[in-house]
Amino acid sequence: MGDPKRIRKKYVAPPHPWQKSRIEEEKAIIREFGLKNKQEVWRMRSKAKDIADQAKRLTSGTDTLQSKKETELLLARLYKLGLLPQGAQIESVLNLTIKDVLERRLQTIVFKKGLAKSPKQARQFITHRHIVVNNKVITSPSYIVTAAEEAAVAFIQKSALADPEHAERAVQKEAPQPKKPKEEKAEEKKEGKKKKEAPKKAEVVEEKKEAKAEEKKEEKKEATTDKVAKEKEAKVVGETKEKTTQEKSKAEAPKEKPGEKKE
Repeated sequence: MGDPKRIRKKYVAPPHPWQKSRIEEEKAIIREFGLKNKQEVWRMRSKAKDIADQAKRLTSGTDTLQSKKETELLLARLYKLGLLPQGAQIESVLNLTIKDVLERRLQTIVFKKGLAKSPKQARQFITHRHIVVNNKVITSPSYIVTAAEEAAVAFIQKSALADPEHAERAVQKEAPQPKKPKEEKAEEKKEGKKKKEAPKKAEVVEEKKEAKAEEKKEEKKEATTDKVAKEKEAKVVGETKEKTTQEKSKAEAPKEKPGEKKE
């Protein structure tokens, strides 16, 4: 039967499980690239670290034929994967990050080519066997697409998604046309006028607020004066009524005749 295949991990987990900055960074990467879990982040980080470690070893070593051959092979592999532009030196390998590696995944390429509306939808299309690379069906979202294969990423012909008018296809937006210099100058003038008019408008608004506040104060004063006048009028009316009642009562009272005595 032969020896069974020995399965080993393709990533190195972080040494400390609870680090707030690392956890937040991993969550942001998962949201941005539509990854399934943190193992995919660790796998891509380990791949980027292996490349950086190899570059460090080659730059710090002696200039032997073996080291020169290894540097050439490493640079050729990175050119092929699209991680480095043509003509880049070994020192630029140390600037590679995990995001540079994630940009070359098939899931990201499908999304950036406009074949899907989101990275998660791109992952779904790949796992459901809708995407081909060089007429070969690829079902792994983490497949690293080479620079030569990037143009050959498309939908399989049998898939209903190959129709550009399909409801699930991303709507291609028209690129904005460059503005003419005259239009740019006109827009700059409009913006300058708006900036100049902004403080004037603020002053006008403040003046209106002050005028309204003064009007309200005057209305309150008038209301108070009216109340005082009404109260005075009511007092005068009450006094006059009392006087008239007293006079009436006096007039109605029987007068004593002269010579009569009260019993």
